[in-house]
Amino acid sequence: QVQLAESGGGLVQAGGSLRLSCAASGRTFSSYAAGWFRQAPGKEREFVAAISRPSGSITYYVDSVKGRFTISRDNAKNTVYLQMNSLKPEDTAVYYCAAAEGFRVTRKEYEYAYWGQGTQVTVSS
Repeated sequence: QVQLAESGGGLVQAGGSLRLSCAASGRTFSSYAAGWFRQAPGKEREFVAAISRPSGSITYYVDSVKGRFTISRDNAKNTVYLQMNSLKPEDTAVYYCAAAEGFRVTRKEYEYAYWGQGTQVTVSS
């Protein structure tokens, strides 16, 4: 198993940037596919971005964040990042990192077995 902990959330104005970090511990992190999900008030949790194991050569993004968000990983630091630029009020949500075993990369929420506690991102207009 692996434990995940997000950090880097906060309050920013529209057009600003944030970099979220997800620190992993417990197992060889490079063996896990990783992803970011978010849940806005009154909405269901949705897929945001995913990155493949082991090197992160494959990435996926939900259409609404393409060109603005970048997912990356540093296996030596057991960390996954989500760089968020040109933030919009509709990006406001709790952001969760997740890890999946047995897949090279996946965009499906149900295939992620391990989840962090979430970090709040608030974008003001």
